[in-house]
Amino acid sequence: MNRAAKWAIGLGLAGGAALALAVRRDRPAGEIEARRARKPSKFIDVDGLRTHYRDQGTGPVLVLLHGSNASLHTWEGWMDALTREYRVITMDLPGQGLTGPDPQNRYSPLEEVAWLDAFVSALGLKRFTLGGNSMGGGLAWRYTVVHPEKVERLILVDAFGLRRDEPIPFSLRLYETPVLSRVVRWTTPRFMVKRTVKGTYGDPRRVTPETVDLYVDMLLREGNREATRQRFAQKDGDPSLEARLSEIKVPTLILWGSRDEWILPKYARQFQSRIPQSRLVMMEGLGHVPMEEDPIQTVAVVRDFLQQTSPRLAHEPATRLQPAQQG
Repeated sequence: MNRAAKWAIGLGLAGGAALALAVRRDRPAGEIEARRARKPSKFIDVDGLRTHYRDQGTGPVLVLLHGSNASLHTWEGWMDALTREYRVITMDLPGQGLTGPDPQNRYSPLEEVAWLDAFVSALGLKRFTLGGNSMGGGLAWRYTVVHPEKVERLILVDAFGLRRDEPIPFSLRLYETPVLSRVVRWTTPRFMVKRTVKGTYGDPRRVTPETVDLYVDMLLREGNREATRQRFAQKDGDPSLEARLSEIKVPTLILWGSRDEWILPKYARQFQSRIPQSRLVMMEGLGHVPMEEDPIQTVAVVRDFLQQTSPRLAHEPATRLQPAQQG
């Protein structure tokens, strides 16, 4: 055997060993639930999917939707401030968190809109304020377009859903590639999750080991990585929804991190220009998940918006809103 062949075999063995070390098996749902589904967590059946959710506080209803591969825990920094005056409902969306995969693989945007409507109907909600971050923000504005009669106010936090001029982040592109998506479905070591989470913060130093551990648990919960692969294989069932953004007539807060490298701030301004009663607040120094990175600063903006647009002011002109803070 010549030297080149030995080198090739050695490199192949080294690569195989590295891949084997990177492999992470799914963790049983019960194991993850024992750590993460503590009070006030509940479960409810929604169209055949056992759904993890939390229903906290009393008052006007606020429904919050998390981003891709996150969970309802991403909103926990807001809870103390909001639940003093509002009933705040959060949930793990299909294929994510403790809800886990949908047996029917209903992950297209319009199927998720239908699922969200089934969820709010199961809780008996008639009208509510709807908010979402990233992928959850995309679901929030699409739901508002399809069900305008149910949404009283809209909050978009670094929201997804507009046509992009640049590719999505590398860690998400892996799930769009047929071969690589099957590899990454098993090879998600903690350091990779940590690097991805740090990339969503404006200041990566704010990412704690506990935050990384939470994301690892949510990702490795059995079935979630395969569900992620299935979600990214879906196509938008109705691209015309984006063209209907101007139909959103409710007061809308667009909250965005100025250092968001996942969905650039220019898309915040596009949302603002296309949604009539919208207010843009650019959070200086924050990244893609500003409510998680700096809950105190961001929830203050949200409470101000909710107070200014309370039902008693709903009939008054949009000019009653404070001017937008431009980044």
